[in-house]
Amino acid sequence: DGETARLREFAETAIRLGIEVEWIRSARPPFERLAAALLPVGAIVLAAGSSTRMPGSQKLLLDVDGTPMVRHVTTAASEGGCHQTVVVYSSNEVKQALDGVELVHNAQARTGMASSLQAGLKAMRPEIQAAVVMLGDQPLVGSRTIVALLRSWRREGSRPAVAVSQGDKEWAPPVVLSRELWPELFALKGDAGARQILHGRPELLDMVPAPGRPDDIDTPDDYAKIVRLFPHRKPRQRA
Repeated sequence: DGETARLREFAETAIRLGIEVEWIRSARPPFERLAAALLPVGAIVLAAGSSTRMPGSQKLLLDVDGTPMVRHVTTAASEGGCHQTVVVYSSNEVKQALDGVELVHNAQARTGMASSLQAGLKAMRPEIQAAVVMLGDQPLVGSRTIVALLRSWRREGSRPAVAVSQGDKEWAPPVVLSRELWPELFALKGDAGARQILHGRPELLDMVPAPGRPDDIDTPDDYAKIVRLFPHRKPRQRA
């Protein structure tokens, strides 16, 4: 938007005048917005899965608190401060349920996650410095999780990847991946994802505790657990 463009122009002018990028990254509010303008991040929502463990339904359209599951994820991305949100899909039903985001069709979705991740990376605008990889079946992540991840990634001395901490040495998506890691992501094949390039390389990854829940929904039982969190609503299933 216009304000972001003005902040970015100011940041670039500051750099030309000799103010270091790392100083801007380390500054506290109100400079966080300046750092965000200088280091824009996009979101890639992976929504091309086949839902094989939930037969008879397109799980990303299942009702969660009155809203299709995948729309919770795109809302978290935009409200969490992502400058661009790209949804990689294979089903036209998913496409029709979304608006206000960029949509990329992956005709090769059956080959595995890598093709969807790469399709999303290709759609990122040139100024985007990192991508938050999100799963379309994580409706409880929330915007505060994205804010926490981006704040950690933008701070001085951060590592090129930041993910949600899941206990000792364990992490879960969403995961922020700096542009410097993208060439390795483009080399992935099949169902490989970010976990493959980060495994055994702790020097690349920061893990941060974050609000929200990174639970993904793979089975009817998983969905039932989510529904129970909203007892005032009756779930509606959209095929």
